[in-house]
Amino acid sequence: MTTSPSERLRTVRLGRATAVLACTAALALTAAGCTGSSNAGSKGSVGSADKPVTITFWHGWSQPNELKAINDNIAGFEKTHPNIHVKAVSAVSADTLNQGMRATGAAAPDVVSDFSTTDVGKFCSTGAFVDLGPMLKKDGIDPVKTFPKAMLGYTQYQGKQCSLPLLGDAYGLYYNKDMFKAAGIASPPKTFSELAADAVKLTKGDGSQQIGYVPLYDYYEQNTGYIAAQYGAKFFDANGKSDLATDPSFAAMFNFNKDLVNKLGGYAHLEKLRTGYGDEWTSNAFDKGKVAMQLDGEWRIANLTQDKVSFNWDTAPFPVPDDQVATYGKGYQTGTIIAINRNSKQQAAAWEFTKYMTTDTNALVTFANAIDNVPSTFAALASPDLKLPAAFKTFMDVANNPNSQTQPATADGDGYVTTLQQLGIAVQSGKQTDIAAGLKAADKTIDNALAQAQQ
Repeated sequence: MTTSPSERLRTVRLGRATAVLACTAALALTAAGCTGSSNAGSKGSVGSADKPVTITFWHGWSQPNELKAINDNIAGFEKTHPNIHVKAVSAVSADTLNQGMRATGAAAPDVVSDFSTTDVGKFCSTGAFVDLGPMLKKDGIDPVKTFPKAMLGYTQYQGKQCSLPLLGDAYGLYYNKDMFKAAGIASPPKTFSELAADAVKLTKGDGSQQIGYVPLYDYYEQNTGYIAAQYGAKFFDANGKSDLATDPSFAAMFNFNKDLVNKLGGYAHLEKLRTGYGDEWTSNAFDKGKVAMQLDGEWRIANLTQDKVSFNWDTAPFPVPDDQVATYGKGYQTGTIIAINRNSKQQAAAWEFTKYMTTDTNALVTFANAIDNVPSTFAALASPDLKLPAAFKTFMDVANNPNSQTQPATADGDGYVTTLQQLGIAVQSGKQTDIAAGLKAADKTIDNALAQAQQ
């Protein structure tokens, strides 16, 4: 079974800079100091923030540096809100989160953070996540002026702001500067035609020793959904129907990719190389100097630094189609979301905590510095207090770019992306030769799945 982008992202976030960790760690309660306050903007919500109250916050972070960072932010919140005590539960798995969202009473979390943005549609479509729009409006927070466009995109469902971004991930191009210099290439590619030309020029022999780029859709972080963002592809039409066959971006993407696969030796050859590469985290082919260019997220910086690789490298935005060169600088975005549980009896206090965690600039900056994530507000992205590596600028610029994209939330999670991914691999491998017919069939599959999920 193909690993979904959300599952891969969850692994990334739990195991960044180390070996992959399991998401099913036992729940552990972390103590935080007693504190809390009131805010008129929250009145009208369930519960009250005017008197001492305890709220429960579930999150998935588990690394020592991550736990310290999240607990420091909780302490900062409690210091400014002396009536609200936050009981944090760490290392919450996806299954546990699903169970918690169905629980009521004391067993139900008040606030949850989720590494998988594909859960937004699932929980928002059922009303499990509270609509934060009225709370934002009452407290005078304009989401469009506060959060980057793509980050707002993955925290909404059908226009309803039922979650907010809590730091983010952005994708860009990593490239081996030494290989580029040896090949006489002065700068990273900006367009797909340049990517293809550079990929061929950077490949030695059959690519077993060194390949310029691995275009397979199941190579590490690369997949159809992320590449589609560079085309500005629209997955659904105005009526919510799958639009893969109508939007020319998807056919263009598959045709370009198929041509590049053939230029680099064909699917069978590339698949043999891919399966021979090491694990993404413990023996990454780019880190080992076998691949010259790679699509990856900002966390790869920490891996490369920690591994003390023997070559010079840098980051750049991922290329765009030749006819969209004016949009160069954009990229795909995703990240952690935070939301309030419908079953919470303390929604007013939960909103105070959610608001602090997602809009307080100092909290976001210190958190981003601690766990090497992309800040999730315009103010935090512009803060002079950010202490991130120079190569990180690529990913902050992607976050700031209004052309950057994410995948829209749907009631069945990322089912539509999985369908597109399966089609992409079938096209690459030659099992699906009629791209137009494949896209039409995928539209039908996606529409049927969504109709069932929305019943």
